[in-house]
Amino acid sequence: MMKTLMALAMVSLAFVAPNRASAALAKPNVLFIAVDDMNNDLGCYGHPFVKSPNIDRLAARGLRFDRAYCQFPLCSPSRSSLLTGLRPDTTRVFDLQYHFRQGLPDVVTLPQLFMRNGYYVARVGKLYHYGNPGDIGSSGLDDRASWTERFNPAGRDKTALEPDIMNYTPKRGLGAAMAFLADPTGTDTEHTDGKVATQTIQLLEAHKDKPFLIAAGFYKPHCPWVTPKKYFDLYPLNEIALPSITPQTTNDFPPLALASTRPWPYFGVTADQARECKRAYYAAISFVDAQIGRVVATVDRLGLRENTIIVFWSDHGYHLGEHGLWFKQSCFEESARVPLIISVPGQKTAGQASSRPVELVDLYPTLADLANLTPPDHLEGFSLRPLIAEPQAAWDHPAYTQVQRGAVPGHSVRTDRWRYTEWGFGAKGVELYDHNHDPQELHNLAHDAKYAGVVAELKALLKKVHPAPVNGGKAEPGTRAKFSN
Repeated sequence: MMKTLMALAMVSLAFVAPNRASAALAKPNVLFIAVDDMNNDLGCYGHPFVKSPNIDRLAARGLRFDRAYCQFPLCSPSRSSLLTGLRPDTTRVFDLQYHFRQGLPDVVTLPQLFMRNGYYVARVGKLYHYGNPGDIGSSGLDDRASWTERFNPAGRDKTALEPDIMNYTPKRGLGAAMAFLADPTGTDTEHTDGKVATQTIQLLEAHKDKPFLIAAGFYKPHCPWVTPKKYFDLYPLNEIALPSITPQTTNDFPPLALASTRPWPYFGVTADQARECKRAYYAAISFVDAQIGRVVATVDRLGLRENTIIVFWSDHGYHLGEHGLWFKQSCFEESARVPLIISVPGQKTAGQASSRPVELVDLYPTLADLANLTPPDHLEGFSLRPLIAEPQAAWDHPAYTQVQRGAVPGHSVRTDRWRYTEWGFGAKGVELYDHNHDPQELHNLAHDAKYAGVVAELKALLKKVHPAPVNGGKAEPGTRAKFSN
């Protein structure tokens, strides 16, 4: 017993300095920073071109997860999974219409857990999905039970500038279009994400003397990519390049693997137009990076750094021409992988990186663990606390991502080395990529007899989380058992 207690104490102190351990671990604050549609094209992830100095500084004071993955590369399914701690097959959220409380009315969300333990809990901006107003929540698919207070800033990018936005895919709404605008006169604080930062700063100032979980939900770099012009000026158009579309793209992959972009490639825009859009996407990253810098600087200014956990995450990745794809909703690495940084007061692993595959569904148990709260026992992720203490600690949990193509599901599993994907539980195609030799996932090895053993092992991993339903297709919403409080 004594040895066990000593071991647990060593894990805690591995990332909390001894002279402030009790203060840091007794009701730590949580600043929960979410961005929308951001991939890993960031300086701290090794990108040589994108300017993200504030996120880079946050990575220097926290742990960067190099292989973090969303559970479903679409806003509402991903966010519902993260905030409930449950996979999409359990929440039954596969689209932008269904709300998880329709089937799970009593589930306790991550912010609810903190609220029930005496925390002030608020969100600013987008945490759950917006866009489908109805009876559930006042902002689309928001969840009223999750927040003490909610704030919905809207700036000139969502109001006055809409008529001026350039849209290269006019048949698609601006929220799902190759559309952008370099605002020639607007300031940061006049734009929506600037207002998100300002409101978050005000909440930090007002609640600095009590335990809080404040969630800052930034909207960028979700399209349309509208920012002050100075951020576009950071990226000369002649320096923007697109990934090559290799000759085998259309015949080496199952058709459903490329079905997220229609017409293919690039939704039918020209390569030059796609380059303009990529530039605008990078401008949006740099713009939201500046707003995140304002918020984190406030944590330091208010003396909250010693007792505030900061989590930075994106709801999913984003294609910028890889395989001829754009946006999200694929099972390829660029769509499934996300940036994830966790900063814990006094952690001794600050500035390091973990290469272990982790998932966004792990954040709920992680924050409960770090805050010494007892989470619901049905959570489907795992606490990342061992990796925060030792980034390369033994970790035998692969990462799972899924998408939906009508009635046909796509399920993918990512290990340290491999990505394996099945469409329609294998009936509509399979994919296998060796990331040790093919990080761009250009060579599908699934039908190579040399890798039959690898396929069998990864297929077994998929079946543990995604067993084929009786009807062989998509499980319908609301069919899982309800959870009690």
